[in-house]
Formats: sequence, structure tokens, C-alpha cells
Amino acid sequence: MKGFFKIFFASLLAMIIFSILGVFVLIGIVASATSSDKPLIGSNAVLILDLSNHFKEQSVDNPLNALVNKTDNEIPSLYDMVRMLHHAKTDSTVKGVYILCGNNVNGAASSEELRKALLDFKTSKKFIIAYGEAISQRGYYVANVADKIYCHPQGGVEWAGYASNIMFLKGLLDKLEIQPQIFYAGKFKSATEPLRETQMTEANRLQTSVWLGDMYNRFLEAASVTRKIDTAKLRSLANTGAIQTAHDALSNGLVDGVRYDDEVKKELHIKLGVSERSKINFVSFGDYSKATDFRQNSGTHKIAVIYADGDIVSGEGDNEQVGSDAFRAIIRKARMDDDIKAIVFRVNSPGGSALASDVIWREISLAKKEKPVVVSMGDVAASGGYYISCNADSVFANTGTITGSIGVFSIVPNFQSFFKNKLGITFDGVKTAPYADMGSGDRPLNETEKRFFQAGTDSIYYTFKTRVADGRKKEVVYVDSIAQGRVWTGKRALQVGLVDRIGTMQDAMNCAAGMAKLSDYRVKEFPEKKNILEQLMNTYKKSIKQDLIREEIGENQLRALQQLKQVKQMIGVPQARLPFYADFN
Repeated sequence: MKGFFKIFFASLLAMIIFSILGVFVLIGIVASATSSDKPLIGSNAVLILDLSNHFKEQSVDNPLNALVNKTDNEIPSLYDMVRMLHHAKTDSTVKGVYILCGNNVNGAASSEELRKALLDFKTSKKFIIAYGEAISQRGYYVANVADKIYCHPQGGVEWAGYASNIMFLKGLLDKLEIQPQIFYAGKFKSATEPLRETQMTEANRLQTSVWLGDMYNRFLEAASVTRKIDTAKLRSLANTGAIQTAHDALSNGLVDGVRYDDEVKKELHIKLGVSERSKINFVSFGDYSKATDFRQNSGTHKIAVIYADGDIVSGEGDNEQVGSDAFRAIIRKARMDDDIKAIVFRVNSPGGSALASDVIWREISLAKKEKPVVVSMGDVAASGGYYISCNADSVFANTGTITGSIGVFSIVPNFQSFFKNKLGITFDGVKTAPYADMGSGDRPLNETEKRFFQAGTDSIYYTFKTRVADGRKKEVVYVDSIAQGRVWTGKRALQVGLVDRIGTMQDAMNCAAGMAKLSDYRVKEFPEKKNILEQLMNTYKKSIKQDLIREEIGENQLRALQQLKQVKQMIGVPQARLPFYADFN
């Protein structure tokens, strides 16, 4: 017993000490994260643009990073990156930008906005140098604005064209004897193809060929302008597999040199006019954001920027979703605030729940009656993402934005054979009406029930088309001809009338200010940031869980797992959303 008490009190003391230390660590993190001290930029600053960072629509605070990884606790938002590059043009402390372009995790439209901001920065005559050990095509798209692009002698430049592949699950479902029971409206609505086909339908192959071709042409045209190489030659280099090494890229004019890191740094020393032994004053955009006042903060009136980033779901949603209840309240708040004279609705969403989309559409319609509402589309604003965008006063998209996909589908799985033949489980029960257990999943739908679901899907599709027709001031018949679930790039969406202009987030801001007759204004961003303790808890739960899974199964497998999770969320809920999204590389 004496030994027991010794161990017990020792353990208790250890827990008390650990708890006290934890409190002090937490206080330290909070103090660090909320510190108002501005970093000193110093002279001869070189901003580092690392394209392996994902610049989301809103800046992401991660206080744990500063403690655990000793990195910036905040990754700037895409719009902040653009505004900082604009500010740096006239900042005498900034001499140039150094782009790390090996990998680019940002989407097509986001990369387009970064690229345009860099081209604008370049008019200041300050230098831009890009370097990558092995440069991806996405990395090259942004990096080719640089004065000089270098790659590692043993590295290279990816130059193989674009490809988009979809994983089909029908064979697996057949083996498991799971019947998906799918209802859809729109011949191009390919979101359910992985569940009902073993390969792409001709309609989906056509639309994918068109939008992927548009993306690829944009990539080649951008490289052609900056590298002064004809697009026919650039296309031929990919078709013949001519670029296999760094020296192949150099001999064909894709890069300006093959160099090691120290050789690139030597050139930076020369450009800065400092000794090779001196340390280059590299400044991250995270530090630069804290050190400078680059945001629009003048004027008594405000423009609200509302970021709708993620899947559209009913209810509150989480930090990476567009919850209908949460965004109804946000839009209403902006509408009721007399100091807010215009709203810019930034949409980066593949869609989701059709009902949740209509809830948000309604609130945008009410706001539009009281003040200008301008939509700015990000990487993707399709299906439900287009639903919530279509009724704005003006709609902006980037050339590489994926939009359209005006269509609806429902999934009602039948697990009866799977449970009975694979697991030996059967179901039975009692009901008070013929359709009380409709869609329960333990039996197939009968023909009457199938007609109910298809009729519901068709009804939602008609409502969707009507919303678009009213918002875009077009006939429903015409909308139907460009709908059918078809995916469009921003460039083609402009041609068919789904968007009004090709432009960036800043272009949309300028439009909103003009419509509201504002020369000076402040920007108010929504959703508003949570307090530091909430950020810590959300960051911990989300990042730890995802990081552990990613470490165990890998990035691609994690993405597949997330797609399967999306399927689960779709069951029984009419969806206005893109396919499992057709990414490309």
C-alpha cells in the first residue's frame, strides 16, 4: 500500500506540473499569435513566393505551426497575396521576388491570379527570379513570368501535356452487390458516372476534352508570350516527348539555365549588390503581411467580401464548408449593415446540396435589392457553386475557372444483396403506409418510388434552370441548351452568357466600388475569424487527424477517402455538384 501511494502521488504531481506547463505554453502561443509587434523587413528584401503553399480564399491561422514547425503561423490568402505584390511594387525596401516553382498546389484560376499579380509587379522593373529542382507544369505556368527561370542540372521541367483521370467504382459495387440507384437530370451531368459506368460516357468525354483543351491552350499561350516561342513548337515538344532532362528544357528555350541552388543565390547577391558572404534578406509573405499596411482601410464606408469556399451543405457546416444557415446569417448581416455599401461574393465551390444552395440563393436575391452584389469566381464555381452565383448584379470569372454544370442528381443505394449474400444479414419490419421505408437502403425501390425520385430530381433541375434564366435574363429554353450538367471554363462561360466578365478578385472589387459610387472604402471580410482559442482547437483537431491519415496512406489515397466520404454525404440528398472533381496534371 505504501508503494501504491508513492506511485499515486508521484503521478498526480507529474500531472499537475504537466498541466501548469501546458497552460504556460498555451499562454505563450496566444501571446505570440496576438502580438502586435511588426517584423522588421530591413533593406534589400527579397520576397519568397513558395508555390507549394496553398493560398486559400481566406488566410489560415495556425498558431501551432510557430511552436511545432517554427514556421509562419499564418498562410496569407490568395487576395492578400495579390494585394501584397501590388504594394511591393512601390515599396523601396523590396528589391525583387524569388519564386520556388518546383510544385504548385494552387488551382488553375488561383494560379492565374498570382500570375497576373506578378506581371503587374514586373512593371516596377524590380527583378523576378524563379527556381525549381524539378519544375511541374503548374509551377511553370506561374514561374514563366520571371526574368530568369532556372532548374537543377539533374532535375528538369515537366512538359507532357495535360491529363484528367477518373476512378470508376461500378465494378467494385457490382462485386459487392451494391446497387446505387441513381437519378439525374442533364446528359452531361457526370458526377454519378463513377458509380454507374466503367468508363467515361461520350458526353463526358466531349466536355472533358473541351475544358481540358482550354486549360492546356491557356498554358501554352502564356508560355509562348513570355518565352517568345511559337505555340506550335511548344505543343510539338510535348507531343514528341522532347523534354526529358533539364538540358532538354534549356536547349529548347524553356529555362534560362541549369544551376545549383548556390549559383542562383550568387546571382541574387549580384542583383542586390551585396557580398556573396552576406546573408540574403529573404522575407516570407507571412512576415510581409504583418509588416506592411497593404489592405484597403481608408474611408468610412465598407465593401463586404464574403468567401464561400468549400462544399455547400445544410446547417452550419465547418471551416471548409459553405453551411446554408451560417451563410444565410452572414449575407443577411451584410445586407442589414448600412455602412456596407456593396457585397463581393467570392465563390470557390464545386456545389453540394441543392436545397442548401437555394437557401443561399434566396439571401443573395434579397441583398441584391438593397445594394450591389458582385460575384468573383475562384478555381471552381460550378453546379451549386453556380446556383448561388447566378443572381448577382455582375459575375466575374477567371479564364481557368471551372463553372456551369447546371444539373441535379440523387443517389439512393440498395444494400439488400450485399447484406444478405456477403454478410448474411436480412431485414424485416412493419410500416403504416406503403412508402414509409422508401429509400431506407435495405431493399430496392419499386417502379413507383423510382418515378417519385426522378420527378423530384427533374423538378429541382427545372427550378435551377429558372433561377439561372431569371438571374442571367435569358429564356429557360436557352439555359437548358447550355445546362444539361455541362462543365464550362470561364472563357467559354463568357461566350455563352453564364458570366459577365473575365477578371480577378480585384476587378470584381473595382466593379462593386464603382456600382456603389465609392472612391474610398474599407474591406470587411466574412466569415469573421474566430478567436485564438477556437483557432487552436479547430487547428489541432483537423490538422492532426488529416496529417496522421495522410502519413499512413499517402496523399492520393487520402483524396480517394475524402471522395468516398462525399458519396456518403450525397446519399438521399438531391445534389447540385460537380463530378468527383475532374482534376488535371
